[in-house]
Amino acid sequence: MSQVEGAQVFREAWIAGVRAHFPGEPKAGYVTPWEDTPEWEREAAGAVYEQVRQFLSVSGGQASRLTREQKSRFVATCWTAQMFKHFENPKPGYVADWPELPDWQQETDADIFEAIEKALN
Repeated sequence: MSQVEGAQVFREAWIAGVRAHFPGEPKAGYVTPWEDTPEWEREAAGAVYEQVRQFLSVSGGQASRLTREQKSRFVATCWTAQMFKHFENPKPGYVADWPELPDWQQETDADIFEAIEKALN
């Protein structure tokens, strides 16, 4: 799977997670379809997809045994690094540590990890 296809897997999992876990009506930007997603966000999604893919690979597939919290923390940390890459001074919410993320975002990040796992099998 190409990095662009992987980025799309990430984005689709993000949108599905937001729709499943966000309390109430999510912001329009949270569920923007791939074709309308900004380039920086596409690049970030592709980078995080690739990091999860490599993590699964170097663990011999054993990273799938992580808890949902561990999977979520991994995705969140990778995403935070991308925010620092793409923004000189990112908003504090964009780079919040995992325990400070809202529950819906923690669950969505775990869903993203699991969607990437599934796409690779």
